[in-house]
Amino acid sequence: MFSPPDTTASDRPALIADRTALSSADRTLVSLLVVSTFVVILNETVMSLALPRLMQDLHVSASTGQWLTTGFLLTMAVVIPTTGFVMERYPLRRVYAGAMALFSLGTAIAATAPGFELLLTGRIVQAAGTGVMMPLLMTTAMIIVPTGARGRIMGVISVVISVAPAIGPTISGLVLARLSWRWLFGIVLPVALLMLALGAWKIRNVSTPRRVRLDILSLALSAVGFGGLIYGLSSLGEASGEAPVAPWVPTAAGALALVLFAWRQHALQTSHGPLLDLSAFAYRTFTLNTFVMIAGFTGLFGTLILLPIYLQNVVGISAFEAGLMLLPGGAAVSVLSPLVGRLYDRYGPRPLVLPGAIVLSAGMWLLSSIGPTTALPLVVLYYTVLTSGLGLLFTPLITSALGVLPAGLYGHGSAIMGSLNQLAGAAGSALFITVLSTTGAARLAAGASPLAATSDGIRQAFFWGAVISVFGILFAASAYRKVPDPAR
Repeated sequence: MFSPPDTTASDRPALIADRTALSSADRTLVSLLVVSTFVVILNETVMSLALPRLMQDLHVSASTGQWLTTGFLLTMAVVIPTTGFVMERYPLRRVYAGAMALFSLGTAIAATAPGFELLLTGRIVQAAGTGVMMPLLMTTAMIIVPTGARGRIMGVISVVISVAPAIGPTISGLVLARLSWRWLFGIVLPVALLMLALGAWKIRNVSTPRRVRLDILSLALSAVGFGGLIYGLSSLGEASGEAPVAPWVPTAAGALALVLFAWRQHALQTSHGPLLDLSAFAYRTFTLNTFVMIAGFTGLFGTLILLPIYLQNVVGISAFEAGLMLLPGGAAVSVLSPLVGRLYDRYGPRPLVLPGAIVLSAGMWLLSSIGPTTALPLVVLYYTVLTSGLGLLFTPLITSALGVLPAGLYGHGSAIMGSLNQLAGAAGSALFITVLSTTGAARLAAGASPLAATSDGIRQAFFWGAVISVFGILFAASAYRKVPDPAR
C-alpha cells in the first residue's frame, strides 16, 4: 500500500552524511517544540508527591485524589491516537497553538481551583494539550531535520521523553518543601504562556494539510480501548479495592475495543482513510523498535513508582530526599542522549540498541537485589545504570522506527508509539504495585514485619521487571539483523 524507503534505518551510515545543517528557522522551530513539550510532559508526574498535601487541603481520600493522575493519563490515552488525523488535517501552527492554549488554560484552572472538581477539570484540559505535543514534535522533526542530523535532534527529544517524567517528582518535592501545591501550576503557567506567544510568532507551517474525514466510530473505539486499558491497569495499582468496578472489567472492555479498533482501521484503508494508520506495523523495524520501547517504558514508569516507596518506606528518608536520589539517573540520560544522537548519525542504530537493552536489563536485575540494608549510593548507582540504558536506547529506537516509514506515516507512527508508551507506563506501574502488594500481604500473613514485607515485595516487583527487560533484549537483537523491511 505504501512504498517504503529504499533503505532500512538499520543500515544507513553510508547515506547519513548527505545533509546535516539545519537552517536558523528550522532550529528555532525545533527548539520551541522541544521546550514546549518538555514543559507539558513534566506535568505528567509532577503531582506524585503532592497527593498527601492535596488530600489534606481539599479533604479528599487517596482514591479520589489519585484521579488527578489517572484522569490525566486517561485523557492522554484518548487524545494521542487522534494526533495522526489532526496533523494531517490542520497546519502545524494551528495544531501547536491549540495544544499550548489548552495546556495553558488547564494550568490556569488548576492553579486557581477552589475545590477538587475544578482541579481535576484543569488536569484533564492540561492533558488534552499534552497528548498532542510529543507526536507533533517527533513528526515535525522527521519532516524538517536532514537525515544526517536526525540522530542529534532525536537525542534531544529523548531527553524530553525520559527526563521530564523522571524529574517531575523531584521538582514537586522542591516546590512543596517551601510553597503551596498551587505553585506546581503557578510556576509553569507563565512559561506555557510565553511558549504559546513565541509559537504564534515564530512557528511556520511545514506540512501540507489535506481534507480527511474523521471516523466517529474509530474515535469511540479508540477512547474505550486505550482509556479502558489504562484505567483498568491503573486501578490494579491504585487503591483498586475502592474502585467502582473491578479492574478486570475496564481492562477486558478496553482490550476488546482495541481489537475492534484495529479491525475498523484495516477496513478504512480502502475507503476514506483510518483514524490511526496501523499499516506502520507492516515495517519490521518500526514494529520491533516499538516492542523494545514498550519494555523500556514498562521498566521506567514501574521504577518511578517503586523507588520512592522503597526510599521512603524501607530506607526511611523524606519525600524531598527521595526526589533528590532520582536526580543522577535523570542527569545520566541528559548527558547520554545528545552523545548517542551523534553516534547514531555516524554509525546508525545497530551498535547502540542492543547494548542499550542489555544495560537497561542489568539495571533492573541490580535493583531486584536491593533491601533494607543496601547502601543508598548503590541504589542510586543501580537506578543510574537503568536510566543509562534508556539513554542509549531511546534515540536510535525512535529515529530508526520512524525513519523506515514513508513521510505520510510519520504522524501516525508517532501517535502509535505515544499511545503504546502510555499503555506500557500504566502496565509497568500496575505490575510493580500489584506484585508489591500481593507479595507484601503474603509475607505479612507468614509473620514477617511490615518493613521486611514491603522490602520483599519491592524486590520481587523489580525481579519481574527484570524478566520483562530480557524480552527487550530479544526484540533489540532481532530488530537489526540483516533483514530489510519488505517492499509494499
